[in-house]
Amino acid sequence: MRDETLGKRDKRGDWKPFKPYSYPPAFKWPATPLAFLKWLPNYFFPWNLLYGLISLVIWLYLTPSMSSMKEFSWGWVSYIFLRNLILVVTVFGGLHFWLYIKKAQSNSFKYNSRAPSTGNDAFLFGNQNLDNVIWTLGSSLPVWTLFEVVSLWLFANHYVPYVSWVENPIYCTVLLILIPLFKDLHFYLIHRVLHWPPLYKWVHSLHHNSVNPAPWSGLAMHPIESLGYFSGALIHLIIPSHPFHFLFHIYSMGMAPAFSHTGYERLHVGEGSVVSGGSQMHYLHHKYFECNYGVGLIPIDQWCGTFHDGTPASQAVMEQRFHAEKSKIKNLTADKG
Repeated sequence: MRDETLGKRDKRGDWKPFKPYSYPPAFKWPATPLAFLKWLPNYFFPWNLLYGLISLVIWLYLTPSMSSMKEFSWGWVSYIFLRNLILVVTVFGGLHFWLYIKKAQSNSFKYNSRAPSTGNDAFLFGNQNLDNVIWTLGSSLPVWTLFEVVSLWLFANHYVPYVSWVENPIYCTVLLILIPLFKDLHFYLIHRVLHWPPLYKWVHSLHHNSVNPAPWSGLAMHPIESLGYFSGALIHLIIPSHPFHFLFHIYSMGMAPAFSHTGYERLHVGEGSVVSGGSQMHYLHHKYFECNYGVGLIPIDQWCGTFHDGTPASQAVMEQRFHAEKSKIKNLTADKG
């Protein structure tokens, strides 16, 4: 499948899909059962299934025994950090190599035709890719590993509510299925907080330097943002869960940003075959900043009036909202004067 069948390029060579972004029919009212059932496989395939299988392999074969994690030791803690490092380099580095070094699909389905920025003072050493790698490995990876190590230690010592898959298979399955929904809700809430002007200036702006995102941009975050982002997985220390629920949650949070920040709408996976790649909704957030705070599953942005579907109509609504907010601030300043 070629990109010109699904979109077009503007004068700068940037690709834009013909079809505006729309939310899945999961939360539409009145309900559309047939449309929901038709969409439902997309909830699992390919990404949640992929994250689930990787998390399962990690839990079964690459996680120390629960008994060995009852006490902190440099052995198992450093092993988990190394395991996560290898995973991040493989997923993020692999995508970057395939799309930006090997250029396996050139600019096919690429939103922004330009390469990641170089010679830009907004980035460490003036290089977007190097900057993104440094913040990913130096900020997000340690925070992710810290949360994982402490949580596994709490599970190993039964200091948190623990539920068995054998004794509660239905509850465990339902909880597993609901994790992506909670992940979406948590991301929206944390993301809105990060756009509070003081936090945006000192914390979140680091991530937004990558206006033209690439795979390594996904977890290029200030440590404070990393703490907020990965905190969503800590819900499993409060509600009855199995360690696998926690691992699926935190590993999907760790891997998903690589795919949602590829800069490509779709990825070629074979001759004539493509799968969804970067999120159009999140790319528009990087482009316009103050819209699309969610990730596209629960229509919170639509409910809150911050949705942008990529059309001129949405652009006009966003600009009108900006104008109204500026006028409000101007009037408040005048009143105080």
